[in-house]
Amino acid sequence: MDKLLSEYQERLPSRLIEDIRANSQGINHAKLKKVLDIVAQEYENAKISPGESVGILSAESIGEPGTQMTLNTFHFAGVAEMNVTVGLPRIIEILDGRKELETPAMEIYLKQPYSKGKDIKEFALSIKETKLGDIALEFSISLVDSEIEVKLDKEKMKRVDIANAQVLAAVSKQMKGFNVKDNKDSIVLRSKSKEESINQVYKAKESVKEIHLKGVKGIDQVLPVKRDEEYIIMTSGSNLSEVLQLEGVDGFRTTTNNIFEIEKILGIEAARQAIINEVYKVIENQGLNVDVRHIMLVADTMCFSGQVKGITRYGVISEKASVLARASFETPIKHIINAALIGEVDRLDSVVENVMLNQPVPIGTGIPKLVTKSDKK
Repeated sequence: MDKLLSEYQERLPSRLIEDIRANSQGINHAKLKKVLDIVAQEYENAKISPGESVGILSAESIGEPGTQMTLNTFHFAGVAEMNVTVGLPRIIEILDGRKELETPAMEIYLKQPYSKGKDIKEFALSIKETKLGDIALEFSISLVDSEIEVKLDKEKMKRVDIANAQVLAAVSKQMKGFNVKDNKDSIVLRSKSKEESINQVYKAKESVKEIHLKGVKGIDQVLPVKRDEEYIIMTSGSNLSEVLQLEGVDGFRTTTNNIFEIEKILGIEAARQAIINEVYKVIENQGLNVDVRHIMLVADTMCFSGQVKGITRYGVISEKASVLARASFETPIKHIINAALIGEVDRLDSVVENVMLNQPVPIGTGIPKLVTKSDKK
């Protein structure tokens, strides 16, 4: 068997050979040869011909179904403020390389016993971020004494398991210019400086609402969901680095829809795979069919420089070697003047610049060059 497989080492990638090795136990020599021949033939048929314009094919493959996408956001039933951007807006968000997402979200996979549903609600609530504004009944300002009084909702505090001492410690730590006093049902912040303006006190009142008390920063909503045989937690908001450090979280499968967060924490290869997964998920949800290799080409284009760059004039386009190709996208005069100032040379290696100059494009039959000998006189 090994001898036969080694004969196909040159014709097939090692991954295909390993798959055949794993799934061909007990097959006789003749059948195995037939399988290898069929796989080799299929592999040859799947290869792209030299000079094939893969970029244009990918653009058509993704662009045409893209025009048929409709839905903007998908709303999770029963959870306030929990939407996920889908459809064309989500694809634009990914391919433009936007760092600020409309609806950041995570899928948190869990280890046992949480994955079986034990104490999952308590675990989900411990992840959700609790701010002072979430457990306060009202905020009032005393302009005479430059004081801010925060009335606390004892019921909510009980539900999220927070005591007055925790609130006091968090406020003291995050509001440096104020003295904090505990009045049991409320806490009072008094400014240390005597001449605090009304504007500054009002700004302080607004920032007090955002004080972080417990949970993971940035996780606004949590929703435990059963998927196949296990429970996972869907979130609105994202903070991959902190979530991966939590006990009980399966760090190998937990993911976020924020590509730049994945790049920062897990590296460029993980970000490339995330782009493929996210785009494919959107296309699949819409019931459309796009070859994954076209999406892979787009992901490679966005990540080849070692950083995720959007397909915009500030991202991938700005790095094109050809002046004319850059000029054909947007702001042509700027590109041409800048290139002229430094004497940049365009080698005319790509499609766009040759189309602009009315020359044969270097794809397909435009790749081979015909050289003829002139008659010597």
